[in-house]
Amino acid sequence: MTSERRLISSGFPMEDAVGYSRAVVDGDWVHLSGTTGFDYATMSLPPDVRDQARQALDNIEAALKEAGATIHDVVRVRYLLPNRDDFEPCWPVLRERFGDVRPAATMQVCGLADERMLIEIEVTAHRATHRTADKSKSKHKNEHEHERDKTTTSSSSVNPPGPPSAR
Repeated sequence: MTSERRLISSGFPMEDAVGYSRAVVDGDWVHLSGTTGFDYATMSLPPDVRDQARQALDNIEAALKEAGATIHDVVRVRYLLPNRDDFEPCWPVLRERFGDVRPAATMQVCGLADERMLIEIEVTAHRATHRTADKSKSKHKNEHEHERDKTTTSSSSVNPPGPPSAR
């Protein structure tokens, strides 16, 4: 079975200069390159880290939309900042977008390609198109397990921990 592989460009000149894509869609997976706070329409970069984070997330959401995904499909996020002290001021902006999504996350302090860049955000998403059925199965399974747990007693609460010979 062959999976779909599609390249997405934002039109940012660095994509052609370096030879990369804003995003690569591979089947149900969407891999987004590190994305900064450049406003691609004006090619401007706000001076405040919070505004850069907000614009980077807008750029990410636009690429996800083109890939047939949303911010709710994000399963992994990496925050790259040259100054660790700039991370905490971004938390409200990040929570605004990812608070309900709760992807796995990493923050790393490192140099970025342009000294005006204060944050770069990279995400991986898994498109939800094939997960709708799985969610309902999972919900039913969890309800069944909850009912089972109410009617049975686990062996760990009846027997003390350790091998039978130690009891």
